[in-house]
Amino acid sequence: MRHLRPKYISFDCYGTLINFRMSDVARELFAGRIAPEQMHRFTRDFAAYRLDEVMGDWKPYDEILCNAVRRTCKRWGIEYRDDEGMTFYDAVPTWGPHADVPAALARLAKEYQLVILSNAMDEQLPYNVEKLGAPFHRVYTAQQAGAYKPRLQAFEYMLDQLGCSPDDVLHVSSSPRYDLMSAHDMGIKNKVFVNRGHEPGTPGYDYHEIKDLSGLPALVGL
Repeated sequence: MRHLRPKYISFDCYGTLINFRMSDVARELFAGRIAPEQMHRFTRDFAAYRLDEVMGDWKPYDEILCNAVRRTCKRWGIEYRDDEGMTFYDAVPTWGPHADVPAALARLAKEYQLVILSNAMDEQLPYNVEKLGAPFHRVYTAQQAGAYKPRLQAFEYMLDQLGCSPDDVLHVSSSPRYDLMSAHDMGIKNKVFVNRGHEPGTPGYDYHEIKDLSGLPALVGL
């Protein structure tokens, strides 16, 4: 197997490293308004509106979530309560890593410079990064970049800050839509799809696929 030898390994954080529990929170908040058999479709629509909200000019993530919840409720014809978007926002820093993540990161950090590029606010991300238990060379947020992924501006910011070319980076994500398609368009040839089952794959974007992060060390020769 040809091993990848990047200068930096960059990661999406929420969903890839941190267990992104938006759907769990939605099930709790809307249990009395959405029938159990419809909840999967409701959370899918909520995810679609979150993606739509990040595609324009940057705005704080609490606005992203509040707008997405409001639009989802409107689509479903149910009551929207003003505090519900903030319930999601306040939950984010409390979430911890997937079980496979800490050991893999600790192993990778011994040989590689690790980077995070996350659709987060500066005030949120440190709480989640601390739970990962590994040293990161740099941690970049959408707030710093002035743009959310999948906008190319977010990736441009990371490359500019690192002072490197796309060839120096291996980008790792569980989301083709937010990360891997844009990384491909930015010329990042080395990409890894962590297939956690929350998005379908898009093999045409030429990535390596692993089922969880425990498979990443082998790809980089560890």
